[in-house]
Amino acid sequence: MDVQPAPVVAAFSSRGPNRQVPQLLKPDVIGPGVNILAGWTGSVGPTGLTIDERRPAFNILSGTSMSCPHISGLAAFVKAAHPDWSPSAIKSALMTTAYALDNTGSPLFDAAAGGNANGTATPWSFGSGHVDPVKALSPGLVYDTSVDDYVAFLCTVGGASPRQVQAITGAPNATCQRKLSSPGDLNYPSFSVVFGLRKSHTTVTYHRELTNVGAAGSVYTVKVTGPPSIVVSVKPARLVFRKAGDKVRYTVTFKSTAQGGPMDAAFGWLAWSSVDGEHDVRSPISYTWGM
Repeated sequence: MDVQPAPVVAAFSSRGPNRQVPQLLKPDVIGPGVNILAGWTGSVGPTGLTIDERRPAFNILSGTSMSCPHISGLAAFVKAAHPDWSPSAIKSALMTTAYALDNTGSPLFDAAAGGNANGTATPWSFGSGHVDPVKALSPGLVYDTSVDDYVAFLCTVGGASPRQVQAITGAPNATCQRKLSSPGDLNYPSFSVVFGLRKSHTTVTYHRELTNVGAAGSVYTVKVTGPPSIVVSVKPARLVFRKAGDKVRYTVTFKSTAQGGPMDAAFGWLAWSSVDGEHDVRSPISYTWGM
């Protein structure tokens, strides 16, 4: 439709931070959800009012409930291309290939001005970015997470009894014998770092594992961007995957050199780029202090 700028984060879009588990960045991604033309039920009129007797075959609606089916359809799209991929691998593919620049080459704009003073959106508005269906088919690497990993995550978050964990997982034998060192250690395609309140030189360490879904012999190097007051160290800084399906772990350490308050926030990115230039596996990072 030659609309610029596009896409824009809608004012009604769901936003972070994640108050329940601050070490898990939300949202994950954004997708189309404004003025969506789609089939309409014949049971009610387009306004939903009882006096509205119109019964059109189509209607135009906006909302997160319009965006959800787009993302669900993309998940099915990726699953059709890769039937052996797990749900977490599909989510990772959608997240790490998303884009955060609009069609003018500028950072995504937040219609609710939920970003900084000039209205620029942040990962608390768009997560990893706007989904890209074509790129999601070939992400290069994925953050794959098992059911056992999620059970350990639930047990780490705290407050969940074994019976509740069993009810959530549908596994009658699920226990909390294994826990993560931190909720942020879940093998997730994004990072949410929580430093100590008003403390400088606070260090947070997370661990991740990447699975090669690309070519054998793939080599990736890391690049981290973000505020200068936060020093990030990734080990190893170079990953070698000898064959498809190989899994390689890495550790990332975040060190805050400045004090921060409960209302302070900063953002950055961690990207693994293949040396052949084919893939960029990008993860957003949010930084808070004592949330």
